[in-house]
Amino acid sequence: MWLGLREWRRGNNDPREQLRVADWHFERIGGEYSFTEGPQWTGELVLFTDMYNHRIISFDPATGQVARYFQGTNLTNGLLYSSGGDLYCCEVAARRLSRLRDGRREVLAESFGGDRLNSPNDVTEDSKGRIWFTDPRYGEHRADMELDHESVYRLDPESGTLTRATFDTTRPNGLLFSADEKTLYVVQSDYGEGAARELRAYPVGEDGSLGPFRVLHNFFPSRGADGLTLTSEGHVMAAAGWSVNGPGPMIYVFDSSGRVLETQPTPPGFPTNLCFGGADLGDLYVTMGEAGVFRVRNCGYRGHDRYRR
Repeated sequence: MWLGLREWRRGNNDPREQLRVADWHFERIGGEYSFTEGPQWTGELVLFTDMYNHRIISFDPATGQVARYFQGTNLTNGLLYSSGGDLYCCEVAARRLSRLRDGRREVLAESFGGDRLNSPNDVTEDSKGRIWFTDPRYGEHRADMELDHESVYRLDPESGTLTRATFDTTRPNGLLFSADEKTLYVVQSDYGEGAARELRAYPVGEDGSLGPFRVLHNFFPSRGADGLTLTSEGHVMAAAGWSVNGPGPMIYVFDSSGRVLETQPTPPGFPTNLCFGGADLGDLYVTMGEAGVFRVRNCGYRGHDRYRR
């Protein structure tokens, strides 16, 4: 299967035009996908999940080729291509965190305190090699879930120790470290009536514990944010919004204090996640759920060096 690029640009008659302070060109990466999530840059390829087809797809920017990378993902949502070259997978249907290494899958975490995890959603790592992931109540097994909390966890891959990191989250979603790793950004995306839909900043202690959070941005009452990525300047990019209410599907750029630097409407759809890629980390890749995957070459930002492979 080969890349088919279709350029999209919002017209001047769109009612959300007044919110745009950026003018990006979105090129769709060809292919038919069920629901896309979890983009990651490997140094050569962009990987993303085609959730309901239970597969991971690769895109090679050098050749334009799109191919199946892995089949049988158990509805994997978030991905992490680690600094060590392993691929970590949040398996929603299997309710576990796994690792792909040389094409073989290893289960790393599937329970906490004797109870099965809810539905791991997104995952990141720190410079010490610890893996952090969110575990909200999503998926078709919600009625059968045993845990009475929805938390962020920290996993030590060497010892296998799983530690609960948050005690104040409901529906935690995307997560991201600041460049100095003194802050963990967490998306709180509870869609319950009156529930919080926030971008939070947690201070990170030397031992990996998290302090009281600051609310950087309140998205209520609209959908709120999903996945996050970091720019070379240390700004936080968030995939957020939808067409149902609020300002619509959007990419937000925040500084570390939560000030909105830019907003960019996306093609119609459901922005789920984003990552930088390319030789200079100058291309932005955005997964849009059922709408597919898009590349932006002129967003004016580069990814943080942490993501250079």
